[in-house]
This record gives sequence, C-alpha cells and structure tokens, in this order.
Amino acid sequence: MRAARRVDDPRRRLGAAKPCGVGPDEYARGMHQLTREQARRIAVRAQLLDADRPGDVVEVGEQLGSIKIDPTATIAPAEQTIPFSRIGWGYEPGHMTKAVEDDRALFEFDGQFHAASLLPAMLARMRARVFRAKAAGWMQANQRFRADVLARLRTDGPLLAGQIDDTSQLAHGDEGGWYGSNQVPMMLDLLSYTGEVAIVRREGRQRVWDLGERAYAHVPEMDADEATAVIEQRRLQAAGIAKQKSPWTRVGMAGEAARVEGSSWTWRVDPAALESLDDDPGGRVAILNPYDSMLFDRPRLVELFDFEFVLEQFKPKAQRRYGYFAHPILIGDRFVGLLDAQLDKKKENLVVTAVHEFVELEAEEREMVDAEIGDLADWLGVPVQRTR
Repeated sequence: MRAARRVDDPRRRLGAAKPCGVGPDEYARGMHQLTREQARRIAVRAQLLDADRPGDVVEVGEQLGSIKIDPTATIAPAEQTIPFSRIGWGYEPGHMTKAVEDDRALFEFDGQFHAASLLPAMLARMRARVFRAKAAGWMQANQRFRADVLARLRTDGPLLAGQIDDTSQLAHGDEGGWYGSNQVPMMLDLLSYTGEVAIVRREGRQRVWDLGERAYAHVPEMDADEATAVIEQRRLQAAGIAKQKSPWTRVGMAGEAARVEGSSWTWRVDPAALESLDDDPGGRVAILNPYDSMLFDRPRLVELFDFEFVLEQFKPKAQRRYGYFAHPILIGDRFVGLLDAQLDKKKENLVVTAVHEFVELEAEEREMVDAEIGDLADWLGVPVQRTR
C-alpha cells in the first residue's frame, strides 16, 4: 500500500500480527477468507493508524481521500487532530493551509478537504448532480438571485459570503439550524454541489468563494461512469475493507469479494491491502477525533471491532456516560476506551476528566495511552491537567 516509514517512538509500537494465510484454493473460488483479526488490521492500516506513520498531510489526504472539517474544538478541530493522529509530531496546522492554498494538493468541498487527484471524478459527479424536490424548487424560485451571485463573483471574485448581497426571492427553510436569515451561504453551498462555484481558500474559518469555471479551469474531464468507478475504488482504498452494498461506505463492486470469520456479510477488500498483510509493521496507540473517518461506518465498527461508538455531543448532559466529545482510543486493532478531555478556556491546559476503559488495561498499555495523551498536549503546547 505504501513504502515503509520511520515510527516516531518505538515504545508505542505493538507486535505485528501473523501472516495472512489466505491459500490458493480461496483465491481460485474468487472469495478471500479472512480472520476477524486480519480484517481489522486491513482497516487500521488503510486508515494510516498502524505503526508505519505517513510523512505529511498530502499523503494522509491521498490515502484517506478526505479529511473532515468541523469547528468543534474541544481539544482541536477535526481537520487538525485527524492529520496529527496519523503523522504525530511531524504535523503542524500550517501544513494543511499550505497543501490546500499554496500547493493545491488538497481542495475543499462539502465540509471536507479532498485529495486533488480525486477532483476530476468529483467534478464529473458535481456536474451531473440533480437536486431533490425541495432544493430544486428553492433554486427555481431564486433564479434571479442565483444569477446575481454568479455575476458578482464573475466581476469581483473571489469573495466571502458576507461580501455578496442577498437578493433572494424566497427564504429557505432551515429546520437544522445551520443557516441564518441571510440566504447567500445556502445559495453558495448549492451552487458548489453542481460545480458552479468553489471554495478557493479560507480567511480564518470563513470560506472564500469563486466561480467554478475559474477554480476548475484546468481539471481534466471524466465521464460519469469512470468517475463513479474511481470514487468507489478510492473509498475502498481508504476503508481497506467494507461491506458490499453498504450505505455507509459506498464501494460498489470495487476490489475483490471476501468473507470474514464470524460475519454473515459479503465484503469487498482492497487487493493492495491484502498484498500488504504479510508486511504488517504492527500497531500503536491512536486517539481519534469523533469525526475521524475511521469511525464513520458505525455498523462496520460493531461487526469488525465490537465497538459501538455513540457520539454524546447532542445528548442532554444528564444522559452522557463518557463526555460531550469523548475521543476513542485505539491500541493496535482494538478500541479500548474513550478519552474525555478538553483544552481549557484560556488554552493553558489539556484537562483530562477521565480515561474510560472498556476493559481493564495492562500497566504497559495504560502507560502507552498516557504517553499518547502527553504527546497530544505537547503538540498543543500545554501541560496535562488531570481532574482525578
């Protein structure tokens, strides 16, 4: 899958698992037979969470396909903690800005930073997009507003949303509470889904917009069928292994069919991940942001890892067991607990309220988790403060 790289701290390295052991008879039947451990190792390595750390944020973006952007910064925003959990000390927040705005190795779309190599396929899908009835009706009722927004960007872009006048004829219903009364952000978002506008950079946390015809001027064209195949293959590359016909990880028929012991599902597995099983460098400790892509496919987490992850951010405080924004803790290929911690209001301490252990950790494992928490605090530039 990727070349061998230096592991930052060999003390965090866990023993590599046994070779794959998939025999020629299974290959002949066209169905790979995997143990549950092998399936977990494939998933962990595909997400760059094994002992072989990637070198930079572009490598992370290329392998994962996308990196979630989210303003929730209990510890740090998702777009920063996700690369850190892979790269470690070698990552700095400025690396993301450089990759997106200077090198154009990543680009922003629909709340995520995506690998630039995916842009031709994604743009083909954008241009073929058909809105559902409610959004289509709103766009139809706001044709003049749409024209005004595009004309303003054509003349004066790139611009912040706040620099564009709201000339809407019909306000959009905002049941989710994500938009205010100004209709410009809604129009820009919908136009971005069809590739008519694009986010070209950020000023702080505010998006800067321009016409898609300028932002995507040099993107090679791709037909819709090829685009779908590329996107499904890249999703499988990022997942390593996914349920066939999963609504969470839509990989279609990419890769090869597989069975996993103890599971009734039919799986699709990335052939490159299978080939790398015997070269597994072992595991390590990783603390994952709740919006990490490793956690997105909840049914897969239960099926392979016996881990039922529930984000308690939107639960009433009295109903929370583990904390507002608890970060899952991975040791090797096991989810062993949740870290309830936050950067205090003055950003002077990483306050650790609790490390919730699902099973009692051995002394060495607890030491490794504590060391990873210490590294996270050092990366933030603050000491650890434990409340108990």
